[in-house]
Amino acid sequence: MSSQIRKLRAAAKRLKKAFAEGDDEAVRRLRAEVPAPKQPRHADFLHVIARENGSKSWPELKLDLETREMSRAQRADRLKVALYFGQAWVVRKLLADDPALPNQDFGLQVATYDREAVRRSVDRDPTAATRLVGVRSPILHLAYSHYFRMASDRLDDMERVAELLVAHGADVNDGYAAEPGSDHRISALYGALGHAGNLRLARWLLEHGANPDDDESLYHATELGHTDGLKLLMEFGVSTRGTNALPRALDFNDTEAVRLLLEYGADPNEAVTGHPSGQAVDSIPALHQAARRFCSAEVGALLLDHGADPALMWEGHTAYALARLFGNREIAELLERRGNATALSQVEAALVGCAEGRAPTSPVKSEELSDGDRKLLTQLAGRPGCLDHLKALVAAGLDPNEAEDMGMTPLHVAGWEGLSDHVAYLLTLEPDLALRNAYGGDALGTVVHGSEFCPNAPLHDHVACARLLLQAGAELRPEMVEACGNEEMVLFLEGWEHS
Repeated sequence: MSSQIRKLRAAAKRLKKAFAEGDDEAVRRLRAEVPAPKQPRHADFLHVIARENGSKSWPELKLDLETREMSRAQRADRLKVALYFGQAWVVRKLLADDPALPNQDFGLQVATYDREAVRRSVDRDPTAATRLVGVRSPILHLAYSHYFRMASDRLDDMERVAELLVAHGADVNDGYAAEPGSDHRISALYGALGHAGNLRLARWLLEHGANPDDDESLYHATELGHTDGLKLLMEFGVSTRGTNALPRALDFNDTEAVRLLLEYGADPNEAVTGHPSGQAVDSIPALHQAARRFCSAEVGALLLDHGADPALMWEGHTAYALARLFGNREIAELLERRGNATALSQVEAALVGCAEGRAPTSPVKSEELSDGDRKLLTQLAGRPGCLDHLKALVAAGLDPNEAEDMGMTPLHVAGWEGLSDHVAYLLTLEPDLALRNAYGGDALGTVVHGSEFCPNAPLHDHVACARLLLQAGAELRPEMVEACGNEEMVLFLEGWEHS
């Protein structure tokens, strides 16, 4: 850490102390940036210091001071990370300070669409178009770059770079290992479409032979907040089979995406065996997914009208029973109207009571619950408005530390979504704050990551969740601050770390 950063943090602490003592000048300085009656937090005093030193925010000032002490190679590595994660303010700062920084390596020239630099490189050495730069080939640096969001006037250059790479041997179907040692490769098409949301580059790749059936792109195209990616892949003949794209669209209650997939031929009963008492093998039937994801009656009707079978079983439940025990009245009432209501078992009735505000008089026996039932808390922890339901399930004996398949506990899920009321309640149950999920995050790390990447982040309060976890004793590690691209979260964590 630079001595200048330490001095500025000390200045923020002095300002905070003077403000607390009622010093007129301290009050004036603070209120110039944080109008009354807001009660300032430590982050606000850091913000004042940043503004007084010519920066828009403390994270920007800190980045400025840190990069001054970095070598050019270190700044280039920081730019590479910012381009990959779409941290626009970091990219703009680094390029404003050193416009030639991408010349540090070929991957950055590609990722910033410098077609003349790329042309010179491949003309001088054609193997540059296919040689790895770090862990990814040049065409993957292009596909996974978010630079198009910051340089909308450079899209023609982006395509010219793609043409140069392919002309010199780059493979539009190139990919890299999802995990070290894994055989599953993440494609350039997924990078452009699912990771970066770059539809123009995705179309270019498809037009030049990219395989739409890459086991990733269709699934993640449902996450873009629009159906343009789905339509693009369908235009190029993508198969829905085995992709779980329909269940993923149901995660978002996305009526248009569901309609589009069904009309294209997605099977709402895919990967289900046995009837009427069999279990799903590879994926959840669409009606069950609609039930547990609180989809609307309109979405449920679309599924039924396209052949969804309400008699199928999953985790021991019909879609109707699952809708009742999750508390999805719209789907339950739709199935009732269509004559598809089914009788509830004793265990189902107890869980339905929790959904309807009636905790059972005695705990449900764990051995009577299906694996899915045991994970009900995790399934509901990320849904707003389910706090009473969570409390009833805990009273019924469900384990509040039960993790789902990727190791996400109810606390992790609630934190990822930024639901501070759920986090506050779950903390009263004394969970293990250091427990790591399969993605490598503990509770606080999951909140910090969610503040940047959770689709619902603008609607919820990740900073409040982080505050609750820190107050409960969660460890704040430096890499959490350094890797976060959410300025508000960085500002809060910086303030907490040095308050």
